[in-house]
Order: sequence, then C-alpha cells, then structure tokens
Amino acid sequence: MTDASANGQLLTTADGKPLKRALAKAQAHAKRRAFFLVLPLLAFILITFVMPIGQMLHKSFYNEGFTVNEDIGSGVRTPIMTNLKTWFDANPLGTEPDEAAYAALAADLVVLKDLRAAGQAGTRINYEKSGSRSMFTKAARGAEKLKPPFKEAIIKLDKDWADPELWRVMRDATSAYTANFYLAAIDRTKDVNGNIVNVEEARQVYVKLFWRTLKLSIMITLMTFILAYPIAHLLATLPLRYSNLLMILVLLPFWTSLLVRTTSWMILLQSQGVVNDALVGMGLLGDENRLQMMYNQMGTMVAMTHILLPFMVLPLYSVMRPINPSYVRAARSLGATSWTAFRRIYFPQTAPGIGAGALLVFILAVGYYITPALVGGADGQLISNLIAFHMQKSLNWSLAAALAAILLGCVMVLYWLYDRLIGIDNLKLG
Repeated sequence: MTDASANGQLLTTADGKPLKRALAKAQAHAKRRAFFLVLPLLAFILITFVMPIGQMLHKSFYNEGFTVNEDIGSGVRTPIMTNLKTWFDANPLGTEPDEAAYAALAADLVVLKDLRAAGQAGTRINYEKSGSRSMFTKAARGAEKLKPPFKEAIIKLDKDWADPELWRVMRDATSAYTANFYLAAIDRTKDVNGNIVNVEEARQVYVKLFWRTLKLSIMITLMTFILAYPIAHLLATLPLRYSNLLMILVLLPFWTSLLVRTTSWMILLQSQGVVNDALVGMGLLGDENRLQMMYNQMGTMVAMTHILLPFMVLPLYSVMRPINPSYVRAARSLGATSWTAFRRIYFPQTAPGIGAGALLVFILAVGYYITPALVGGADGQLISNLIAFHMQKSLNWSLAAALAAILLGCVMVLYWLYDRLIGIDNLKLG
C-alpha cells in the first residue's frame, strides 16, 4: 500500500486501487463466502422445519374437500358442489332451503356419483356434523333417480337433509378457507344464524385437554427443577474426576430407548408392579389397598419427570460450573448466613440456567406423545395424543393442524415471556 501524500491523496493498494473500495470488495466476498457455507444448513431448515410448519398452519384453515375433487391417478382437479355454492351465494345466511336449493343439491349429487367423490364431500361435512358421510354416499347412489319435487325426494331419503344445521355447515364448507377448525379446537361452533356458541357439554374436550397439558407440563417442570438443582450443584462442586463419572449417570438415559424407559416405568408402577409389591411387603399397604399409579396423571408425571430430568440438569450444570466459590465464602465472611449467601449470591447467578432448563423441559413436555399414550390412560392423556388421533385415526388433518397451531402459539407466548423476564441473550443450554 502507498502512503497518503501531503496533498491529501487517497490511500491505495499496491496495484493502485483505492483502499476503501478494495476493503468493501473484500468484505462483500467474505459475506458471500459465509452465506454459501451456511446455505446447505439454511436449505435443510427451510425444507424440513419451516415448510412443514407453514403447511400445517395453512391446513388449519384450508380444506377443499367439499369444493374440489382431485383424481389421485391423473391429478385432474374438478370443482364439485358448484350448483349449491351458486345458490348459497345468491341467498343470505338464514334463508330456508327451498326447492331451488334442493334442485341444486340433486344436480351436485349426480356429479359426486360420476366423480366418485360423495365420500370425500361427506367426510368434510362430517367433521362438523356427525353422520353426514353416510347421508352423502346414500344420496349419491340414487341421485340419478331423483325427480321433482327434489325437496320432498331428498328428505324422503333421510329426514336429516332438512336440518338447518346441516345447511349451515354446507354453506361454510363451500369456501375452502374457514376458521371453523379453530373454533372446534376451543370447543366452539356456529349456530344456524352464524353466531359463535359453545358446543354441547359432553363434547367439550379440547379446552380441558389444553388446561391439563398446561398443568401437567408446569408440574413436571417444577419437579424436574427440584430434583435437578441439587444434582447439578453436586456435579459443579465435586472434583472433575468425580463429576465426570456422575455425569455419565445423568447422560445414561439418552443411551436407552425412550420406549424401553417408558415400559420400565409401566412395570414399576402397575398395581402388581415392583413399587406396590415392595410397599405391601414392608407392611405399609394392604394387598387390597395397592396404589393406582398407572393410567392416570400420576403415571404420566412420574415417567415424564424421569425422562426429562437430564434436560434440566445440563443447563443448570453449565451455569453452576463457572461460578466462583469465593463469592459465597466472601458473603459468609461478611456475616451472611448460609441461606442468605445462597439466596442473594449463588441463586441469582443460576437464573439463566433455571430459565433455559424450565423452557426446554416445558416445551418438550407439552408436545410429548409416547409416554402419556402408554402410561397416562384416559386421565393422563395430553393434547398431543388427541392431535395424533386426528392425524392417524379420524383423518381430520385440519382439526389436528388447528390444535397444533394453538399449541405452537402457546409455546411462542412462553418464549416471548422468557425473553421479557430473563432475556433470550442469557439463555444457557450448555
């Protein structure tokens, strides 16, 4: 590089280029190089994480089962229920179905029969109105035989075709975009006039499950904290050769299958299991008074606390290890009691680890599926088990996506609260 002259000439590189421009070019090259280095990871995250979440959120308010039929073999997409949609568009909500409405329905039933889409359309309505699928398949089979007056002919097939609630559901379903799945996820629905109301008490299950999931997750997080804090403190204060040995015991569950650990707890906790046999053998319980620790909330809490305990120990250990013991000794030498020194000196320094461990355990707990399914029974099921049911059994993917989206929103709110109270920059996971 050449020096600046007394005339204020700009600094240049050895080949005569302005230094400022050369530095900017070098920085741009470094940024492009860094971007291409992280590009594979970025693409992996987008494909395997961001896109599935985006598809789930879209599925939670989009369902075209009543509006479009897609031939799986050819991929041809054909609009269905177009005549009924035209009648709904021309008549406001609350209009009683007339002969023209039933005529439009009859014409669409013929289309459903030709496309073999009656089951698909009925399934979409069945999500909100039970028993609708069989009505659609039965009506489509005899659609070509329907003669005017269509209203009388269709109601003769099944009197439920005159139900105003059914027509309200079909009106909503003619639009592929709907918020009804979110309403169902919070035990709400619409009446025949479109007003949002509570579902029948016997069907109010989702809000209860959300509260149960929240309660059990908080209790599991608290129990793991109570157990993990002294363990992490012991690991942090012992000489390294001993703490490494104990750390192996903490990490040992990670080397064992989750299914094996869960079934082991089933053997321990069942009525004729090891724990009850030991209590009966010691005379603490009568044989007829064995504790019921399986297929309830207690079984879920015990098993999940054991499984999630390492996720609390490791963040706590990571913040306890660097804490200088001289801080507590200095407080003791100045007249503080052991409790005061712990409360005012040691404990505040472990707060980032407590927050990180609690956040990690809580997020894992609200989404756990296998353990509650095996040891929880009806009383110990979490919302994740119901999401899995709708994905695998009822095939109501839109409702499952709505439930998952609400659960994701709750986790994001928790993440936001952690950032406001502790600060995400202080997150210590290891």
